[in-house]
Amino acid sequence: MTIEQIYTGCLAQGAYYITSENEAVIIDPLREIQPYLDRAKKDNVKITYILETHFHADFVSGHIDLARATGASIVFGPTAKPAYHIHLATDGEILEVGKIKIKVIHTPGHTMESTCYLLIDEQGKEVALFTGDTLFIGDVGRPDLAQKVSSELTQEKQAELLFDSLRNKIMVLPDDVVVYPAHGAGSACGKNMSKETTGTIGQQKATNYALRADMSKEAFVEELLRGLSPSPAYFPANVMLNIHGYKQIDDVLEEGTKPLTAEAFEVIANERDVLILDTREAQVFAKGHIPNSINIGIDGGFAPWVGSLIPDIQQEILLVTDHGRASEVVTRLARVGYDGSIGFLADGFEGWVKAGKEVAVIDSITADEFAKVLSEKPTIQILDVRKPSEFESQAIEGANNVPLDYINDKMQDLNKTQTYYIHCAGGYRSMIFTSILKARGFENLIEIKGGFKEIKESGKFSLIQKELIV
Repeated sequence: MTIEQIYTGCLAQGAYYITSENEAVIIDPLREIQPYLDRAKKDNVKITYILETHFHADFVSGHIDLARATGASIVFGPTAKPAYHIHLATDGEILEVGKIKIKVIHTPGHTMESTCYLLIDEQGKEVALFTGDTLFIGDVGRPDLAQKVSSELTQEKQAELLFDSLRNKIMVLPDDVVVYPAHGAGSACGKNMSKETTGTIGQQKATNYALRADMSKEAFVEELLRGLSPSPAYFPANVMLNIHGYKQIDDVLEEGTKPLTAEAFEVIANERDVLILDTREAQVFAKGHIPNSINIGIDGGFAPWVGSLIPDIQQEILLVTDHGRASEVVTRLARVGYDGSIGFLADGFEGWVKAGKEVAVIDSITADEFAKVLSEKPTIQILDVRKPSEFESQAIEGANNVPLDYINDKMQDLNKTQTYYIHCAGGYRSMIFTSILKARGFENLIEIKGGFKEIKESGKFSLIQKELIV
């Protein structure tokens, strides 16, 4: 028997590959299925089950394409009603895989169909629990996402169900059972997840705030609901794709990786309602980019930011990428349901320049240069685009907090004739923010290289704790 966690940092997501004898199981697979197929072929095993812990909101699962490619059964827990054929498991049902058994444990709360899978080894010992978004390391699943699908499923009702599931189904398991969750720190599916991606039932009972033995249901509900930030805008759309189905990943890749000359790229950009997405590094983008393009760097929290900032999941997208990375970009867009890529600039931005096309730039200055400006003009407008919690912790005196997460809602409060100095923590988010404003007609924008990290290290700024401004 083998258990492998396949962790994807961009989404803070864990998929699982389990084998016994000549059979394999995949739990919560990502959209791109080829790595699973390659691994099964290498190990000479047949994928017999694809186990889904729930209808995911933060990514599009690869279960449909994987079942089509392998003939494996897609398994959901009780109450799941997708638009495609599945094995609807019952609570307590046993699935046999080689010499091991997997017990289905229905744990409603995060969503109604949420299910954990208990692995029982060849000797009959309960050894591992795959908890999906029911139980994380240091946290439990947020109970407010199901109401995006049904208004009757209030977050209070879901929290009460989750309390019962945790106490009656999970906390009663042996303390040495290993916990394998679907997410770790950085995911928006919880609020207090650990950077660790595995643990044990015993450890979680001792350290997880939501598993305190003396906790009442009322206290659990109150603590679980306190401090929940709004879920990313793309979550409901991903749930619907996971319920109703989606385009085959091979078709998405073929369309999205269509190479375009600078001339063809420009024609499409001018004639169709497309978004130009430049995925190069922030400072490279600043030095030259296609007018009206936005920058979300591939080497960062790419997919979640795409999902949070591009409102229409069906938006047609033209890509500017680093050489050789177009397929990676299209794949990572598809992970969160953005299947509208229609091609990429074949010769990169260099080809655009050589073709004599128009180029835009963004003013970007160092922290030292920023300090000099501020000393000479102390009333300049500073936009800190970090999260409210970061801003509250420490910020530049006089700065205003306009978190990147809320840019589409807050843009109307900004003045296109005003000059803004923009920073985040390290320069990734501030360039996204600045590029979006510039694409919307703002011209007087200066981005701060290296963000708050460089600002703080320079020692040239008055820093204070701030009140929350959202």
